[in-house]
Amino acid sequence: MKQRIVFSLLMSFVLSLLMTLWITWINLGLQPNFLWLWAKAFILAWPAAASISFLFAPKVHKLTEKIVSKWLKSAG
Repeated sequence: MKQRIVFSLLMSFVLSLLMTLWITWINLGLQPNFLWLWAKAFILAWPAAASISFLFAPKVHKLTEKIVSKWLKSAG
């Protein structure tokens, strides 16, 4: 359980940081207040991403195992 929590926090941190940077830059360009706008987007996104990651990671992991096992069976 601890590993799942830490993984969810770290993965959501990295994804939220990079995705909010990218989308803020795409939508607004490099404005004088870019860092503030990016930080605001990140602060709003990270808790949502962490919650979603924690809740859905087990199901996504199981789905990944099914897909990969079928892929490996058909390849070999």
